[in-house]
Amino acid sequence: MEGEAVSGAQLIAQALRHQNIEYMFGIVGIPVTEIAIAAQAAGIKYVGMRNEQAACYAASAVGYLTGRPGVCLVVSGPGFLHALGGMANATINCWPLIVIGGSSDRNQETMGAFQEFPQVEAGRLYNKLSVRPSSVEVIPAVIEKAVRTSIYGRPGSCYIDIPGDFVNLQVNKSSVKYVECCLPPPISMAEHSAVSKAASILALSKQPLLIIGKGAAYSHAENNIRKLVDLCGLPFLPTPMAKGVVPDNHPNCVAAARSMALQHADVIILFGARLNWILHFGLPPRFRQDVKVIQIDVCAEELGNNVKPAAILLGDINAVTKQLLEEFSKRSFKYPSNSEWWKRLRVKIKNNEERSKGLALQKSLPMNYYTVFHHIREMIPKNCILVSEGANTMDIGRTMLPNCYPRQRLDAGTFGTMGVGLGFAIAAAMVAKDRAPGKQVVCIEGDSAFGFSGMEVETICRYNLPILIIIVNNNGIYTGLDANSWKEMLKLGNPATCVPPVSLLPNSHYEEIMSAFGGKGYFVKTPEELRNALKASVTDKQTPSLINVMIDPQSERKKQEFPWLTRSNL
Repeated sequence: MEGEAVSGAQLIAQALRHQNIEYMFGIVGIPVTEIAIAAQAAGIKYVGMRNEQAACYAASAVGYLTGRPGVCLVVSGPGFLHALGGMANATINCWPLIVIGGSSDRNQETMGAFQEFPQVEAGRLYNKLSVRPSSVEVIPAVIEKAVRTSIYGRPGSCYIDIPGDFVNLQVNKSSVKYVECCLPPPISMAEHSAVSKAASILALSKQPLLIIGKGAAYSHAENNIRKLVDLCGLPFLPTPMAKGVVPDNHPNCVAAARSMALQHADVIILFGARLNWILHFGLPPRFRQDVKVIQIDVCAEELGNNVKPAAILLGDINAVTKQLLEEFSKRSFKYPSNSEWWKRLRVKIKNNEERSKGLALQKSLPMNYYTVFHHIREMIPKNCILVSEGANTMDIGRTMLPNCYPRQRLDAGTFGTMGVGLGFAIAAAMVAKDRAPGKQVVCIEGDSAFGFSGMEVETICRYNLPILIIIVNNNGIYTGLDANSWKEMLKLGNPATCVPPVSLLPNSHYEEIMSAFGGKGYFVKTPEELRNALKASVTDKQTPSLINVMIDPQSERKKQEFPWLTRSNL
């Protein structure tokens, strides 16, 4: 309406909502408090967190789960800096994210203003776009560009810097540069000749392998990839967050023979997976010297990294998979299930599963990782969203806990980031509440990993999010000390000089943090106590719970059959 005024905070909130943004996470303070209030008034759900890093992780997980970025709102200076970890994690994971940071008033720049910092410049290293609107009037256009940039091409993080004096500045609506909601990302397809070439290479392979990456999960390619697996009878291996694109219990899943499958495959087709450290760069000795790689990726710059591909299919994973399906339906190609390759894979799968089962059924106390995960697997809902972080906890949990549905496993990801767990769980619970009421979120943490964001338990209880947190507690990072060894160690002198750097305080009662905020906490040492706590937690779908599971401090994974994270500081 002519002459009607609107504030900068209101414009930001309205523009975000106009771009179909539904969730905002952050910590308010000078100068952004009014933005959070305006966001709620515009219909955006605001979740106040306890640390900007966790807030940023939560917002990025929303982007992965929904395809539309979540927003992280932070104050200037230190608040902005605390969110950098989340920006980097989102960009390296290829997840859409919008971070809005307050900054110093424009008329105080270079004067040593409160929390003054070169935020736009600093943000460029971690984001696809780092920008400050030139005026309040252009805020809607800048927000549209940030949302569009975050989801177009390879997704990633975008930062918008808001000077403090913009927040309450009133402008006339008639002078505002309003823009339409950005369209969904355009769907690109591979060249037909490349599809035909890829199909020919795969049809001639003796020992083929499909590797499914989280790019396939993000592009919702699950139906077409499963059809391709079934049509062609091909073995497949999911990367950690791609578990469930094709169910882990599908007969063609060779995750339990991962090392062997990678080492001996003669043709590998990558569905939105990168040949980075998680896949040992595609190089010997983990891969054959003469392996032929068929690469499907939405990002042209990714094609050819580390290994020269035999065929490149540039395009949306789902669309390109559909092209391959059409090509193979013409050729009636079916890889024989009685091949020597399949026989070798099945023998290896059986041997590895039996070794894990043997460890899981051990009766000795304290429990080991495999025993704990055996009981968790039996008692948690099959369709729950699993969040996992830790060293051995995440590594062993990935092999022991199956995923049957896509985008229902969140973990440390490509960046190997510790501290993401509770933020991811909060995001998943917020999205599930709106899109899949009744779906449970189970967050399985190592005791060290939990420490990064443990105070977010208060956030969980404040918003009454029925998240089940399970801490697999070995009193340390990788390994720890039992209580008696700890006491003996302290006799040697100052803990800072004699306690192993990997050690944490033995038998810490993390469950009391949950109890302190009104949730339910359980301290368990035996399989029976664990099962009783799991049953109570899974049955009560209204109350947040934390089960603190004590295990043998020296418990480790079985010999490196699944060496994903051996060199990372997890």
